[in-house]
Amino acid sequence: MDEDDRPARRGDAASLLAKESLDSYSREELDGRVQQLEAEIARVKTHRDKAEAHRLAADAFFKPKS
Repeated sequence: MDEDDRPARRGDAASLLAKESLDSYSREELDGRVQQLEAEIARVKTHRDKAEAHRLAADAFFKPKS
């Protein structure tokens, strides 16, 4: 199986970013990186909230009637 055909490892990107040295980045590059990371945080929070709403809806649907 080619490496490109394998499923992506989950959770690995954030770990790699945290280990990367930031010494070679300019102020503008760091500002851009912060904007990208903030956009990614917003995307993840939106997905998390949708997943939670879906779970709550399923729980309410399948909740035994008293």
